[in-house]
Amino acid sequence: MISIPDKLLERIDSHVEAAHETRSGFLQRLAAQELEREKAQERKHLEELLDKIGTLDLRGEAAQLIREDRNSH
Repeated sequence: MISIPDKLLERIDSHVEAAHETRSGFLQRLAAQELEREKAQERKHLEELLDKIGTLDLRGEAAQLIREDRNSH
């Protein structure tokens, strides 16, 4: 069970009716899209870190980069 304010629920219902979609299907699709978006952002961040590490001479700079990233979250 989830709680959704009445006004938002009315907007969702209007949208899904116009799109010939179910409320459940709509909410599942949005949740899946959001989770995939977050996963893509994490992947991009890791790729950027790997690119940065690839340019280092690895004399302690990699460890510093990892510490900075860990502290940024």
